[in-house]
Amino acid sequence: MKQPQRHNTSHRQDKEYTYHVENDCILLDFLLATLKDKSRTTIKSYLGHRQVAVNDMPTTQFNTPLHRGDRVKINFTTGYKQFRHRRLRIIFEDEFLIVIDKGYGLLSMATKNEKTETAYRIVSDYVKTNDPEGHIFIVHRLDRDTSGVMIFAKRQRIQEMLQRNWNEAVIERKYTAVVEGEISPATGEVKSYLKENAAMQVYSTNNPEEGQLAITRYKTIASNGRFSLVELQLETGRKNQIRVHMHDLKHPIIGDRKYGSICNPIGRVALHATSLRFKHPITGQMLHFESIVPEKFEYIVKEK
Repeated sequence: MKQPQRHNTSHRQDKEYTYHVENDCILLDFLLATLKDKSRTTIKSYLGHRQVAVNDMPTTQFNTPLHRGDRVKINFTTGYKQFRHRRLRIIFEDEFLIVIDKGYGLLSMATKNEKTETAYRIVSDYVKTNDPEGHIFIVHRLDRDTSGVMIFAKRQRIQEMLQRNWNEAVIERKYTAVVEGEISPATGEVKSYLKENAAMQVYSTNNPEEGQLAITRYKTIASNGRFSLVELQLETGRKNQIRVHMHDLKHPIIGDRKYGSICNPIGRVALHATSLRFKHPITGQMLHFESIVPEKFEYIVKEK
């Protein structure tokens, strides 16, 4: 691999320097080659304290890919401001994408009844604090009652690329749920065609002419007989797919009254988007993001 080179016109802004990438490489290699007077430990400390930004996006990932023309900023005195919000957290950001961990009860986007307290508005406001002309675009949605990993695009063409090639780009999409009872067999697959009625209720049909194909694979992780912790993998991504398929199995997700649950022991619909693995639409890098399963999910299954 060619050694990264430092641009000769780096400049100083209150202890902040900008360097220009001339050869493709990874961030740590670039920093080691650029900051020859700094030790490896010091450079890793800059990363760990959010003192490094790539194309104005702070990063702590030493293996962030760099490409010719990229800009690397280093603030030698303080870390870049970290986004904080009680309803969601940002788990990845670059100049093309933002990946978040959405909290339970938060809408993905606005409805006629709720315009401001949405994941879209929160992330959009954050982006505009760094770039007043910045925009975000929804790639896919999570129900208000579903927490976990969700993607936004920073450019419309990135949104279109991901949505157009969603099945090819997304390698793995896993959820975790707590359902009523104990599923038998413990591992299996549900396949049906999903259709939505006038009351906005999604339901299964076996007629391919009437609905969209939906396939959900499930695996029981733990069970106490009353409730089961289940891992679910989507082969397709349809509206309310998991909720409908668990209802079809006669084991609805707890708290999900809309799809047949008769109990709500943890005060929420127990569905969480746990893992998302996909190919970056621009760099081609394989990205994998995970969100920790809520403690309540595991606790309710352990109870006798």
